[in-house]
Amino acid sequence: MSEPRKILVTSALPYANGSIHLGHMLEYIQTDMWVRFQKHRGNQCIYVCADDAHGSAIMLRAEKEGITPEQLIANVQAEHSADFADFLVNFDNFHSTHAEENRELSSLIYTRLRDAGHIATRSVTQYFDPEKKMFLADRFIKGTCPKCGTEDQYGDNCEKCGATYAPTDLKDPKSAISGATPVLKDSKHFFFDLPAFDAMLKSWTRSGTLQDAVANKLSEWLDSGLQQWDISRDAPYFGFEIPGEPGKYFYVWLDAPIGYMASFKNLCDRTPGLDFDAFWNKDSTAELYHFIGKDIVNFHALFWPAMLEGSGFRKPTAINVHGYLTVNGQKMSKSRGTFIKARTYLEHLSPEYLRYYYAAKLGRGVDDLDLNLEDFVQKVNSDLIGKVVNIASRCAGFIHKGNAGVLVAGNAAPELTDAFLAAAPSIAEAYEARDFARAMREIMALADRANAWIADKAPWSLAKQEGKQDEVQAICALGINLFRQLVIFLKPVLPNLAADAEQFLNVAPLTWDDHLTLLSNHQLNPFQALMTRIDPAKVEAMTTASKEDLAASVTDTGPQGNGELAKDPLSPEIDFDAFAAIDLRVALIEKAEHVEGADKLLRLTLDIGDEKRNVFSGIKSAYPNPAELEGRLTMMIANLKPRKMRFGISEGMVMAAGPGGEEIYLLSPDSGAKPGQRIK
Repeated sequence: MSEPRKILVTSALPYANGSIHLGHMLEYIQTDMWVRFQKHRGNQCIYVCADDAHGSAIMLRAEKEGITPEQLIANVQAEHSADFADFLVNFDNFHSTHAEENRELSSLIYTRLRDAGHIATRSVTQYFDPEKKMFLADRFIKGTCPKCGTEDQYGDNCEKCGATYAPTDLKDPKSAISGATPVLKDSKHFFFDLPAFDAMLKSWTRSGTLQDAVANKLSEWLDSGLQQWDISRDAPYFGFEIPGEPGKYFYVWLDAPIGYMASFKNLCDRTPGLDFDAFWNKDSTAELYHFIGKDIVNFHALFWPAMLEGSGFRKPTAINVHGYLTVNGQKMSKSRGTFIKARTYLEHLSPEYLRYYYAAKLGRGVDDLDLNLEDFVQKVNSDLIGKVVNIASRCAGFIHKGNAGVLVAGNAAPELTDAFLAAAPSIAEAYEARDFARAMREIMALADRANAWIADKAPWSLAKQEGKQDEVQAICALGINLFRQLVIFLKPVLPNLAADAEQFLNVAPLTWDDHLTLLSNHQLNPFQALMTRIDPAKVEAMTTASKEDLAASVTDTGPQGNGELAKDPLSPEIDFDAFAAIDLRVALIEKAEHVEGADKLLRLTLDIGDEKRNVFSGIKSAYPNPAELEGRLTMMIANLKPRKMRFGISEGMVMAAGPGGEEIYLLSPDSGAKPGQRIK
């Protein structure tokens, strides 16, 4: 037997400025299932995480609530911890980036990088709020759009006309925090010399550490040339002060991934025999895996390995990237009740329903996962209750009634138990590869075979016949053993079902290797219902409650509010001739991509029949995965005068509706429309 593996696993750190929702839970459930599988197999697998607790947003929210940032992050950490625990996400340690271990490690990594010549400084000119005495990020500056004259627009993009600009181009700029007129001010910033690690990153990203699709995306960034990374922010800022630089703080993304190390260090300091260096030294033979979403790949697969390389620590064994969550085929929507908080879900439904559904849909790629609520109800009820639990409920009564709850010895269908045994390596391989969907398909195929065999043998009919009691007991004993095998295979996904099944089976906690044996002459405990069907009314109640969450949470439309209920006044009237001059055309989105350095923009390549157009559109918040737009028809104003922007020339404007933020919807023509057709 091979030696147990030493594995350290992390999930991305949730930001300590809001509640956990079902999109977040996709990652933590995925990671937890993989970790539980490793532990189930007897490996040493340690799962750590932490709240990401630094940054201006947390400082400003705490001020708004009249509490200290420390109080805010403590409150949020308690909420997050409860949500994770109730979703059965079993961290070995859930820490905070605002911790002494993180301060020490961040300072150590920074000073090693500095001493090795990987830190540079230069002056940066930014807007400064004279009342709050702080530099302003673009999202904290508002003013009048220099292109169309619309008031109350943010510092890099106009939501009215789609124009992009530098914050210094805004007319009548104001601080979105205090309302004061900002002034331009120079400040010394610190930069990490990322380009120095170009060769290492090109090799490392192609070494099997990433899925092919992720490596391909990173190669685009690498080929276009890496830039030095600004790692500093000026006081006031909630974070760690840079060693030897009063008033200068580490940018939140500098110390956030170091939080993985800090959480593990905190665990090591409390756990005899657990050695930090054995997992993080450059020559470590332990395995290190990060589970993240595709929106933060650049931080984890470019900045992070470069920081580790430059400071003498080991790099990850692999970074496992997943896609986004959609609900009913669309982005999570507060107004539709599909932007569902973890706690709202838990108030209506069992966590294991969602754990199983995610497992049944999760492959090893970066495709988005859709939580279709009707399919969710049907699949959980059909697979877990109709197939798995059904086996135990079918057989247990006959064993208790006919043999005092004792499983008889023997094997009534060796070909069936051999099939279960033969399937185990493939199921384990699917788990290891994070192809949970394949694992669930193979497990449910076994459940189908077990149910079909029991139905064919029909012990309920045999029980009514004289002299058939031994046959009934043999059939039902094997049925219970097959149920036990299925529970062993499903335990990483359904730990509560496994615990309840272990109590019924009267056995110690099951391990993976227990699938090699069958129970024989074994006393069962009385059977109790292990899982109930999902009532669709509870799903409806959950979405209704999510809409109520929205109504209760919207209190303002400032930079910390979500603006959902903000009034959108009508623009001044125009005459018909002005409207008729608009040339509205059907456009095919050939390519959609992020714009380097822009917070809100996507670059769209549009086919309008006889020509191609390049259009910049401020819809990134609603479409963080721009590739999903490719191949879609939309509508564009084709005769809008081209606009020169910081990022290039925009040759038109696409049409969209919605209140903003995540709820922006590109308008599409009816089916049958062709690129280039004029809309009248």
